[in-house]
This record gives sequence, C-alpha cells and structure tokens, in this order.
Amino acid sequence: MSITEFLSSIVPFTQDELNDIQSHFKKELVPKNQILVHQGDICKTLYFMEQGMGRSFYTNENGKEITQWFFGIGKFMTSADSFFQQTPSLYNLEVLVDSVVFSISKEDIDQLFAKYHKMEKLGRLVTTEMLTKIVNKLNAIQFQTAKERYDYMLAEFPQIAYQVPLGHIASYLGMSQETLSRIRK
Repeated sequence: MSITEFLSSIVPFTQDELNDIQSHFKKELVPKNQILVHQGDICKTLYFMEQGMGRSFYTNENGKEITQWFFGIGKFMTSADSFFQQTPSLYNLEVLVDSVVFSISKEDIDQLFAKYHKMEKLGRLVTTEMLTKIVNKLNAIQFQTAKERYDYMLAEFPQIAYQVPLGHIASYLGMSQETLSRIRK
C-alpha cells in the first residue's frame, strides 16, 4: 500500500493536498536487520511501511531482547512517545526484512498538521487505532491463554510467521520459544 493510498483511505484529501503531503516524505529502501532508532536516542522520524516488516524492542537488564510491537505493510512505525515528546526512546526500531519505507521528520509532520486540518484528523484517527491495538494487546496478555494470544497475533499480522524469527514472536507474546513451538504444532 502506497502512502497516498493509505492517506486517501483514511481522510478524503484532494490530489493537490496529497501531492504536497507526499513531497514531505522521503522514499527509502531499508535492508534487513537495520536499526532505524537506537534505545536511548531521540526518535526524529516517522516511517510508513510500504513493503516489509519492522519491530520495536528493548534489551532488558539481562541482555535479552523483548519485542514490544510489530509494524507491517500500510502502518506507521516509530517510537511514539519519543517521536511526539522528543524524549529518549525506550525502544530500538528494527527493520526485519528488506523494506520500502516513506520517512518524514518531526518538523515536517508538524508543519503538515498546522497546514492541513485533514492531517490533524488523520493523526487523531491513526493514534486512536494505535491506542486501541495497544489496549487489545495488553488485554490479550492479561486475559488470554497462550494459544489465544497466538491466534490474536496471527489475525493482527497474518504474514508474521513467514517473516519473523520465532524468538521475536515469542517475546512479543510473552512466552518462551518452547511454548510457542508447542502452540504452532
């Protein structure tokens, strides 16, 4: 899904508005395993996933990577609190497969929010969707069995099993790789 298709699917922009908005995004080919933001750095860029898959993760005190979220095609990828508040990121952002992303700086997105009321609406709708998905994930971890959490993840990210190492999936679901392997059988 292209950035203009995504924007148009959420808010009815005119073609001139879409052309202007897209001119602020930079298309990038990002190789597999590239870290876009390091834990502790300020996230200055918002990414739109046209092709590929990414994740946010942190490294705990034991040196283990814990996956917080996955970002698939047609989704924005960022460390949200760091990007919007310009504070150090609690997470790393990593591209998991060769990907095509559109990137935009904090300054440019703020200019677009100020210029177009429709962009503010888009931001609100995308933020509401993201918040709802985060709450759903928390509810899944708290109230669902391991199998139900796995099924929830597959519904949210249908291609994930083919693109992401099992260790990343297991940490996202809050379970061991052994438990995940049993569920997948």
